[in-house]
Amino acid sequence: MIRVAIAGASGRMGRMLIEAVLASPDVELAGALDLASSPSLGHDAGEFLGRVTGVRVTDSLDEGLAGADTLIDFTRPQGTLAHLGACVARGVRMVIGTTGLDESGRKAIEDASRRIAIVFAPNMSVGVNATFKLLAMAAKILDEGYDIEIIEAHHRNKVDAPSGTALEMGRVVAGALGREFDEVAVFGREGVTGERDRATIGFSAVRGGDIVGEHTVLFAGIGERIEITHRASSRQGYAAGSLRACRYLAGHSRGLFDMQDVLGLR
Repeated sequence: MIRVAIAGASGRMGRMLIEAVLASPDVELAGALDLASSPSLGHDAGEFLGRVTGVRVTDSLDEGLAGADTLIDFTRPQGTLAHLGACVARGVRMVIGTTGLDESGRKAIEDASRRIAIVFAPNMSVGVNATFKLLAMAAKILDEGYDIEIIEAHHRNKVDAPSGTALEMGRVVAGALGREFDEVAVFGREGVTGERDRATIGFSAVRGGDIVGEHTVLFAGIGERIEITHRASSRQGYAAGSLRACRYLAGHSRGLFDMQDVLGLR
């Protein structure tokens, strides 16, 4: 059995992860972490499902990580980095789906991977990671005469833009084309911008309602356009991918991996 702790246990993604863990015969819920302000604190982690798990939601890292093999973290950068230090100290592996981390945060994860095994990916969905592979193939074929735009949409509560998935799509496309991502990425347009630089990759972000996640990469040529789109209708795909990542990490004591490693897409 793989013993898993969940960070942000009372959030939407946290609850989806708990439900997925409880439905998996080879994974056991070992801990449930949340903020001290969470109304779920002290309650059973399965209460929202009408189930008794024996694991209570806590803000104590000692209690939440006790007995856990792996922590799944889809929280926010500050929380993730605090959890990272606690996991390193306790030898607990991590699956990190948090977006919005800056360069120093990414460096901290890289440094921590020398002591524990980590899967860090902008999107845990198997479908999204298959889409990354398709985008690399399409970019190599459509390397001349096509303008590239990435449009993403998420719910009103998402705090970062563009999404981590959209940025990764841009990096995949730029890499396939032999371009430096930071040099060609354009984030939004306003006013008199002049003609489009054909080497650039444009990003547009939509925020509203309860959109789980939609990403489209548009290759616009003369007389035709190709669109590669992934739409998530629920968070179940992210949860299922996260558990696959946990299973993958069971065979590693240290190292930094992503979902391309987990799915054997390298």
